[in-house]
Amino acid sequence: MGPTASGKTDFAISLCKRFPCDIISVDSALVYRGMNIGTAKPDSETLKRTPHRLIDIRDPEESYSAGDFVRDARAEMESIFARGRIPLLAGGTMMYFRALTEGIAELPMANEGIRGEIDAMAEESGWPAVHAELKAIDAISAERINPNDSQRIQRALEVYKASGKSLTDWQQASGTPADDVVYLKIALQIEPRKLLHERIALRLDQMVDNGFVDELRRLRERPGVTRDSPAMRAVGYRQFWNYLENECSQEEAKERALFATRQLAKRQLTWLRSEQAVFTIDPLEVAAIDTISKHLVEQLG
Repeated sequence: MGPTASGKTDFAISLCKRFPCDIISVDSALVYRGMNIGTAKPDSETLKRTPHRLIDIRDPEESYSAGDFVRDARAEMESIFARGRIPLLAGGTMMYFRALTEGIAELPMANEGIRGEIDAMAEESGWPAVHAELKAIDAISAERINPNDSQRIQRALEVYKASGKSLTDWQQASGTPADDVVYLKIALQIEPRKLLHERIALRLDQMVDNGFVDELRRLRERPGVTRDSPAMRAVGYRQFWNYLENECSQEEAKERALFATRQLAKRQLTWLRSEQAVFTIDPLEVAAIDTISKHLVEQLG
């Protein structure tokens, strides 16, 4: 696990060379076909040498939830175990990790009436104001959710208004999953934060140079893809969508994407701090892969 641009893919591939592991991607954007550059998806040669499961399994018109991930990940884990190998889950979608290891709450069903009320509130006051209301009743969820992430703000507030119980309360009452899998958690954390921000900026520059805007143009041409499609909520895509709609300059889109990516990294680090029994290492340390390998040997016996 780790924040964006911390080197998770490279470390996972290196571990596969040392241990009998097969990689399962834990990334809500890598599941989508055609979203390669903006998601930093491993290239075809890399995937050929070291296959990643749960990559390119959905079209960008489709949705993909934490529940879908848990079902798919468990099926892939069973397949890997059956071959006498070890599943190596690697990615940065912390909610997926949490859902897999701790279970998913049985949340109240969607309520269109309540959603309409929340939408009306947002139209009048803006989503940051709705986020502030969420913070007053569920500070933990509000900390994880960006003030402009309309979908997640709406759902968290809807859950509370429909049940009188916060999303955090529901999740904490969900219990642990009914399986006998033992998870060894490794977190990559770069310090100081300034170094992580520099890596994020460099990677964004590389994405733009490698044709990210043209990739997004092709996606926008698909009849079923809109700016509100779940796939297009991925960081970077939504900011550059505004550029292609002539709502801002490319440089402004880039600055907004950089800010949003830094905010994503901050949220990912917040999730990591709440995780229990995690082996944490700075991936920029000399011989970090050796340190991780030694830890795994000790834990795996």
